[in-house]
Amino acid sequence: MYKKHYANQARLRRHRRVRNKVVGSTSRPRLSVFRSSQHIYAQIIDDTRGTTLVAASSRDADFAAVASQVNSTFDAESAPESLKSILENARVKQALVVGVLLAQRAKAKGIEKVVFDRGGYLYHGRVAALAAGARSGGLEF
Repeated sequence: MYKKHYANQARLRRHRRVRNKVVGSTSRPRLSVFRSSQHIYAQIIDDTRGTTLVAASSRDADFAAVASQVNSTFDAESAPESLKSILENARVKQALVVGVLLAQRAKAKGIEKVVFDRGGYLYHGRVAALAAGARSGGLEF
């Protein structure tokens, strides 16, 4: 008998386990990540009020403007050590830009410290690039 492997169900189980430990507060909201096959989405959530404070995605209107800034500052030499080998990938660069865009919007709202919620994904590739972009934009976690 063959067992089917449902990747998204396994990710949701991992996400529930992570969410039991990671809770955003008013002083330190939660940075949540969702990754689809084409795009990446991130939002900063205050769990005590149940509201989204800031959101950014690779589908935003401001994405192209921020992407041109980030591409000029993040090249293979100045990139974080963990991302140097994978920055050739377009979706990894896309995630890096979303992280910077989210950090800019958070700083405008006065948010400086967050708790990172990887959403059940491995802290690798696009998720790690989004975190690196958010850190380079000034968020602390």
